Parts: sequence; C-alpha cells; structure tokens
Amino acid sequence: MSKFPVTESTLSSHHLGQFFKEKYSLGPETQCRLFKTGMNHSYLVNEGANKFIFRVYTLGWRSKTAISEELRLLSHLKENHISVAYPLSDSHGDYIMQFEAPEGLRYGVLFSYAEGEKISKFSAMASYNVGVAMARMHELTEGFFLDRVTYDSQVLLINSSKQTRDFFTKQTEETLFVQQLSDYLVGEYEKINWNSVRKGSVHLDIWFDNLHISRQEKITIFDFDFCGNGWLCIDIAYFLFQLYNTNQGENECEPKERSFMEGYESVIKLTEEEKRIIPITGLGIFLFYLGKQCQTYDTWSNVFLNDDHLKRFLGQLKRWIAYNKVPFNIS
Repeated sequence: MSKFPVTESTLSSHHLGQFFKEKYSLGPETQCRLFKTGMNHSYLVNEGANKFIFRVYTLGWRSKTAISEELRLLSHLKENHISVAYPLSDSHGDYIMQFEAPEGLRYGVLFSYAEGEKISKFSAMASYNVGVAMARMHELTEGFFLDRVTYDSQVLLINSSKQTRDFFTKQTEETLFVQQLSDYLVGEYEKINWNSVRKGSVHLDIWFDNLHISRQEKITIFDFDFCGNGWLCIDIAYFLFQLYNTNQGENECEPKERSFMEGYESVIKLTEEEKRIIPITGLGIFLFYLGKQCQTYDTWSNVFLNDDHLKRFLGQLKRWIAYNKVPFNIS
C-alpha cells in the first residue's frame, strides 16, 4: 500500500537530537525537545549549559532564497553588535539544513538562544530599552533591502483582505468591515508623503513574544521570519499596537508608549509624517496578519480561527481606531 500524502508532519525530537550531535559536533549529552508548533516548528536544544533554538520551516512557507536573506539580515545585525538571536552553521559551515519529510522538502536553521525571558507586562524602562534597540536596528536596516517581500498596500491591504474574505465566505458585518477598512487605508496610504518616510528592511513582528528581557533589562530580538522590505515606521506601529493590546487602560499603556518613543528618539528622530501615519500603518499590519491566519488554517490557525475570533480580532482594531482617533466610521 502506498503512503498517503500529508499536509504537515512533526520531525522526531529524538532523531533531531542525534542529527545535531553529528552535524553540529554537539556533545553526547545534547537533548532536543519540541518547543512549539505553529507557522514553523521550533525545538529547544540543550547541550549542558548551552541552549539553542532549531526552527523547521513549514513546507512551502519560505523559499530557500527567502531563508538565506533572513540569515543575511541577522548576520548584518550581529556583526554590528545588535542583540539578536543569530544563525549558527554546522561543522561544514552550512546554515540551512534540508529534510525529506513525508510532505516534501523542509528547511531548518539552528539559532542562538536569546538571553533573558519573555515578559508580557514589562516595565516602562524596558519599553524605553525596546525603543533604543529597535532604533539601533533601524540605523542598520535603512537602505538595506532584502530579496524578500515588500510590504506595500498590495501586500498589507489588498491581498490580505481578499484572503480574509475568501476564507470567511459568508458576507457578514465583520467581512464588510474588513473590506471597508482596507479600502479606506488604501486611500490613506496614497496620501502619504513617502519622501519623509524611511525605508529598508523591517522585522514586522516585534512584540513581547519575540523579544527576551534580561535581569538588567537588556533586549534581545528574535524570530525574523516575517522580515522584508518596507517603511521602517511599521515596526514602530506594530509594537505600539501590541503594547496597547497587552496593556489595557490608558494609565497602564501610555507611560510605556511614551517611554518607548523616548527610547527610539534618543537614537533616531522620527519625521512628523512618520508619527502621523503610525495609527493607520498599525491597522494595515493587523489586516495583513488576519490574512495570514486565514492562509495558514491547515497548518496553524485551525485551533482558534472562527467567526468569534474574527469578531474579537476586529474588536481590537476598533479600539485602536478609537484610541488614536482615526477618522474611520466604525459603526
């Protein structure tokens, strides 16, 4: 009987542990365990006191070129003393591993382990330090372009709203809102003075879940899986949107928001146009991620993506619109 095709498999932690000992010359005490599944699969690798993260990319999620460009960006940042989780080569100098999984060829990369821990409700001082870290990163990524996706209106808004409407096929108040908001933002993006907005490579996913904070509140950024080209201020917009979502209430959010902006502008002064467009670019990024949730239903989002999730998700966008006084009718 022939083997039945699969959408996604999970590589054996035990056999990966043996693989690391051979390919990376790690010690005999090396252990590997599955850390989490998602858009990609992550494994925690322990070699005594040393820890690493091994990411296995989902089939078809990223091309080998796209992964190579992600690693090129990380190497650029590390070489310039930005604290990031960086790629590690095997004993032959290779960074990208290949696995013939049941569903097809999958790629894997070993990364250093980020110092510190995830803290969802971090201090205002830590928020300041995140701002400094992001600005220092942007100093190096301005004008540094990748052979990857460019985040523009087509990608963030038009394609994403179509993905959402194709998934939620029944026309409802929520799907109508997605289309109307997308159309509104397309029009607003066309009004932006892009000569006053810095461009380069962006992370697009900096929030508490993708950074570690040490006891000394040093910031290490990781998970550059969504890196690409775009306006640098969209990293700021995404971080502030997530800060607002995880710190409800003006008394909790605003001091951290001010600290973050002070930290960023202690390194780079934002233009007035960049400050103006933060609310609308934040909305665009979240429409993009809603589309990605719809796109990855088979391999990741099926445990939560439903009509109730869509209502809650759009509720976050509506609160952000009200908080920032964006002139869009949310009735």
